[in-house]
Amino acid sequence: MGKRRCVPPLEPKLAAGCCGVKKPKLSGSGTHSHGNQSTTVPGSSSGPLQNHQHVDGSSGRENVSDLTLGPGNSPITRMNPASGALSPLPRPNGTANTAKNLVVTAEMCCYCFDVLYCHLYGFPQPRLPRFTNDPYPLFVTWKTGRDKRLRGCIGTFSAMNLHSGLREYTLTSALKDSRFPPLTREELPKLFCSVSLLTNFEDASDYLDWEVGVHGIRIEFINEKGVKRTATYLPEVAKEQDWDQIQTIDSLLRKGGFKAPITSEFRKTIKLTSHFPVKIQE
Repeated sequence: MGKRRCVPPLEPKLAAGCCGVKKPKLSGSGTHSHGNQSTTVPGSSSGPLQNHQHVDGSSGRENVSDLTLGPGNSPITRMNPASGALSPLPRPNGTANTAKNLVVTAEMCCYCFDVLYCHLYGFPQPRLPRFTNDPYPLFVTWKTGRDKRLRGCIGTFSAMNLHSGLREYTLTSALKDSRFPPLTREELPKLFCSVSLLTNFEDASDYLDWEVGVHGIRIEFINEKGVKRTATYLPEVAKEQDWDQIQTIDSLLRKGGFKAPITSEFRKTIKLTSHFPVKIQE
């Protein structure tokens, strides 16, 4: 295939994906428009992709352990990334961060690149990787270019076994994020991949009980039609957009499809869940 790959091939399977935002104009309240999709909970008007609740837009609530590989580090140009863990991440059962519990590895991003590479070139999918197959909520994010522009991000808050979950969400984030056209072969050398594993969900006391640049947040609200909706951002989104808490909340409401005027009283009805990120980039 002309390029070395991280893991040898096996069978194909489709994926689903997660996060990111385009730069919208925000005024704090009132009418804002946002390019991100929202997630939908059971009983709402629009359903998720496939059989998991998919989330797009930067999100992640919980301890987001985030690993990034890109040009020079991706399996397309550097094929033997360290397979050892780069960061401690709490296990789903809540056990402490010890050397035995290290979860995030460079091989995860390498595997995502392999899955996408094989799909785009019509090769058999990579064989199962060596990293843990424990279940986690997860997100896969693609960025491109020197300025690392968002190119696709989708994930799920349902815990999935990592081998099948990363394979699924690699392709969904790359090919089915409705905010962007599907990724192409030509873009592979310029791509950066991030894998986020989510743990330690915390219910906030109110919609301001979180810190910009520190927490990822997910909101749940009832829209003007009486339908329950959710929307989420990974921790870096508000910081990258230079938003304060209210602008971030209002952007999430618009992202979730809320079209009515946003008032301080309505914000108080929001249920917010936050997470502490553990972010690793390579």
